[in-house]
Amino acid sequence: MAEVARLLAAAKKARTQAYAPYSQFAVGAAVLTKSGEIFSGCNVENSSYGLTVCAERVAAFAAVTGGSRELVGIALVADMPAPPLPCGACRQVLSEFNPQMWVVCANLQGKQRRFRLDELLPEAFGPDFRETRKEK
Repeated sequence: MAEVARLLAAAKKARTQAYAPYSQFAVGAAVLTKSGEIFSGCNVENSSYGLTVCAERVAAFAAVTGGSRELVGIALVADMPAPPLPCGACRQVLSEFNPQMWVVCANLQGKQRRFRLDELLPEAFGPDFRETRKEK
């Protein structure tokens, strides 16, 4: 799939811009929109650790800022033995834009794992939840 190669290249490039002075764990991500645009992001750490933002959310927020809300896929890349997986917060944020998007996780050695987001976050809390909790 040509889109995967393009996304992985964008994620690897974004990883080089990561601001990770505390963990030394640089991550890059890139999202693909329905129109074919790619938006990338890297993790940005903060000395107040809770304010750190993951690469996946930075990429998704860049897409929204660029006017795109229909995300179809994401790739993330980190330098570790096994391909990294999105954290729970990132899974929830991505689910807001497409619970069925595909997710490609890769390391710098070329190992990959592929999922659909709803496999990684089944029964996600989402916009439809409001309807299911209304009393009849």
